[in-house]
Amino acid sequence: MADTKILGICGSLRRTSLNMAALRAAAANTPDGVELQIADISRVPLYDNDVYEEGFPPVVETLRDQIRDADALLFATPEYNYSFSGVLKNAIDWVSRPPDHPFTGKAVGMLGCSAGMSGTMRAQYHLRQVMVFLDMRPVNKPELFLPAAGNLFDENGDLTDDVTGERLNQLLNSLATWSKKIA
Repeated sequence: MADTKILGICGSLRRTSLNMAALRAAAANTPDGVELQIADISRVPLYDNDVYEEGFPPVVETLRDQIRDADALLFATPEYNYSFSGVLKNAIDWVSRPPDHPFTGKAVGMLGCSAGMSGTMRAQYHLRQVMVFLDMRPVNKPELFLPAAGNLFDENGDLTDDVTGERLNQLLNSLATWSKKIA
């Protein structure tokens, strides 16, 4: 039984997403006492206040429950136009609606893979602003930016870089420790 349950949320829907590959690598190599499950946000509809006024769609209610049940969250995001993905923003917008949004006080970490050299720095900075506004508690270190990420995974999406594996493990350890500290 895991002492710390982390829910991974990927901001990319691409079948060959390097961000999803990074989450899978993290889930396969969690530190002792840590469990990482990955949420599926692919069916979350576009946010529509008219729909919201009728109640949360079942897929959104499921995601809210998963977040509520987790000790911590780990977002993995690509960078599009200097920001995090619209897919991730849409899921956050749905989950953050009242009543009782489950982000409040939640420990959260982030990582990002990019083909270029930024490693999603700008996307993560923007995502951090949203996290703070929603009263999440981001872990400060380590930051995990993965530039030229195509070189870190094989053709099956399996992590081949030991240093990145160690950095993922450090992030999970830090997030687990942080979630216990602020609980």
